[in-house]
Order: sequence, then structure tokens, then C-alpha cells
Amino acid sequence: MSSECPVPIREREVILIGHGSGGRMTSELLERVVVPALSNPTLDALDDAALLHLPSGERIAFTTDSYVVSPIFFPGGDIGDLAVNCTINDLAVSGARPIALSLAFILEEGFPIEDFRRVVASVKRAADRARVSVVTGDTKVVGHGSGDGVFVNTSGVGVVPDGLALGSAQVRPGDAVIVSGTIGDHGVAILAHRQGLAIRGDLRSDTAPLHELTRAMLEISPRIHAMRDPTRGGLAATLVEIATRRKLGVEVFESALPVRDEVRGACEILGLDPAMVANEGKLVAFIPEEDAGVVLEAMRAHPLGKDAACIGRVTDEHAGMVVVRTPFGSTRVLDLPLTEPLPRIC
Repeated sequence: MSSECPVPIREREVILIGHGSGGRMTSELLERVVVPALSNPTLDALDDAALLHLPSGERIAFTTDSYVVSPIFFPGGDIGDLAVNCTINDLAVSGARPIALSLAFILEEGFPIEDFRRVVASVKRAADRARVSVVTGDTKVVGHGSGDGVFVNTSGVGVVPDGLALGSAQVRPGDAVIVSGTIGDHGVAILAHRQGLAIRGDLRSDTAPLHELTRAMLEISPRIHAMRDPTRGGLAATLVEIATRRKLGVEVFESALPVRDEVRGACEILGLDPAMVANEGKLVAFIPEEDAGVVLEAMRAHPLGKDAACIGRVTDEHAGMVVVRTPFGSTRVLDLPLTEPLPRIC
């Protein structure tokens, strides 16, 4: 009998929890399996929403996402409003005005009807708050032990104004990098609640719809190059993705990163970097330097942008890398872990 392995190791690989975490394993799964099989110019942009041109000449943004957060109820929100808000945000950072959502539930046999009512009511409140209707959907049930209570899938459609061209392909050297508020709130709140950790302070998810904030930003500066939604993998995933795919450098000033004291303290205890922890109510914007001041002022005038900060700039140096400048004058490279330490975060 031959001692040679008849099947290449890579053909025996299986999906691991880390493939859904937003780290390098997620990127590799997309780049090795999904994108090569389905490649087309719209998909290949890998922005938060696809920009589609209608025969009428209008443009719409289209996005879809699935939610498997554990636990489904957490401080500051639940899987229902998380699904609505995050879908709206994917449209908003694409410059679109959200107009409609779809909603599909995968329910596990034995899931309490009362908990399902709570989730649906939360969806309703979030959709009403954002003035967006859920216009279609689906419900499926799997056997006991085949799911984890409830999973949610959403899709969203929005209208993109004429002349607006947002996307990672527009990012340029010299752009200011602005984040809309404190980072890491959602991931730390989920982790603390999941593990029953007694951490001082009011740790709550930041889940919120950002379409009104993005509208205010674009009204003051239609020349914004790109906006992104730093969810899984946090701020780091967004910046590293832009740097590597655009072959640009990004410089970040560590002292400028807005981090709540409670989140910073929890991250120090848990050995986490706040820049790698998920957010669900924040955005990152890449803005021509000459417009950065007025956009930052407009953001800070909005409740969801009151803690906005300019954290760095895009450069043509150290292409493909994100470099963090510390308060001590040293630098370090910000890179993604193989797998983010917080799976099932959204």
C-alpha cells in the first residue's frame, strides 16, 4: 500500500469558526473560494454594497448580510435591531438613501415564541426609527440541535444620488482618515455579556443606523472618496483591506483613536486591541484633506458623530501596510490576526 496521501491536504480542509470572524481566515476564504468562482466587476469591488445601474439611468445600492450573534439579546440591543441597523449602514456608507429591506429567519425547533416576538418587535422599532419598511421575507425552521435559536438574514436596497461615486477604489494618498466615534464598544459589550464578566462601566453595544449621519457628511462634502462600516475585525480590518487591495499606505496616530475608558480597560484585561474589536454603529471615512475639517465639524454636530476624530492619513509610502505611530515616537504595523478572538459577534 502506498504511503502517499491520495488527496491534497487543502482538499480536506473544513470550515472553522474562525472563517467567519473577520480576520485573515475570512479574507482567505473569500479570495480562494468565493470571488474566483463568482467574479464580476461589481462583486470584485468588495465594498459594503453593490452599485447597480438601472435601465432608467438611476443607480441603486444593494446589500445582504446574515446575523448569528451569540447571545441574541445583549446590552444595547439584540439580533433584531442589529440586523436592521447594520443593513442600513451598509447602504449608508455607499452613499445610498435606504428605501426597503427584506428579512428572513432561520428558527431552531424549541426556540421560545416569546423570544421570537421580542426579536420581531425589535426589528419593527428599528425599521420605524430609520423610516425604512421591511417589504418581503421568509421563515424556515430546522430541527432541534441544528441551529442556535435564531439566525437572521437581511437584504437592503437604497437609491444613490446622481454624480456620487463612493468606494474603496476612490481612496487616494493624502486622504484624511476619520472615524465617527469610539471604537470597540459592540465587541467588548458582547464578550463581557457572553462570558458573564464583571467589568466596571456601562458596556453597551453601539448598534445604530448611520444614514442620517452620512447624509450630513455628503451634504457638506460630496467629494468624500469612501466610507466603510468597520464591523467584524474592527477598524483594523477596514484599514488593512484598503491598504492591501489599493496598494496604499495608511498611517494611524494611536493617541487619536477614540476609545471609551471602559472599553480600553476591558481590552487591557482581556489582551485585546480595541482597533480589532467589532463596531456596529460607527463608520470610517476617507476624505480629501482640504475637506476634512468641515466634514469633522458636521459629524460632531450629529449625535452619532459627537466623538468623531481624525485618526490618520493615506500615504503612498509603505504600500500595502497600516502603520501605527505610538505616543512614544515608535511605530508598529497593524495587521489582522489569523482569526479574530471574538466569533459570533454579529
